[in-house]
Amino acid sequence: MDRRKYLKIIGVGSLSSSVLLDACKLSDKKPADNSTAPAAGSADAAAGPARQPEEIEHYKNVISSTFFTEHEMATIAILSDIIIPKDDVSGNATEAKVPDFIEFIVKDMPHYQVPVRGGLRWLDRESQIRFQKNFKDCDNVQRIQIVDDIAYPRKAKPSMSQGVSFFNTMRDLVCTGFYTTEIGIKDIGYAGNQPNQWNGVPDDVLKQYGVAYTEKDMKECASYT
Repeated sequence: MDRRKYLKIIGVGSLSSSVLLDACKLSDKKPADNSTAPAAGSADAAAGPARQPEEIEHYKNVISSTFFTEHEMATIAILSDIIIPKDDVSGNATEAKVPDFIEFIVKDMPHYQVPVRGGLRWLDRESQIRFQKNFKDCDNVQRIQIVDDIAYPRKAKPSMSQGVSFFNTMRDLVCTGFYTTEIGIKDIGYAGNQPNQWNGVPDDVLKQYGVAYTEKDMKECASYT
């Protein structure tokens, strides 16, 4: 199983329900871009028939400030694309605007702020120790060396525990952000409810129970052409 298939499983089956439910708040209206939700910070994102006044006010408060610095956002973008890179099926995490989603989530759900910001600092510190530069300034080989040490909890050294915890959180956030966008939904292959054609109960089942359709039944209820 390749990494992308593994991430699909995480994205649809193993994420924090609180994150998924909160992410659904963004899906009231479909925008013109890649996301099934309006871009974080847009006026349309606060609208919608299901929004209560207090929800609209909360949303406006959330988008009124910026949490991450430019340096942190650049690091988040790089790490997001390592977690979900571009392939021949769909774009990467940044193309799905995952960093913007994470910026929104940490303001909407403040308990993520310390773990994510602390984890970003841990990442830079580890990078400084190994390569004498911040994570975002490393080349891809150097970045993957660090990521490989924290992406697999069962194999990670005890000294990497803080990095492992951070990467687990980021993986959940990135997968949630990606697989709740149009890009991610297409990547899974989810088609939603689709009209189909039903021509009635199969003949062998009807015979088993000793029943049959009348000509009227077939014409009006169980025959489609």
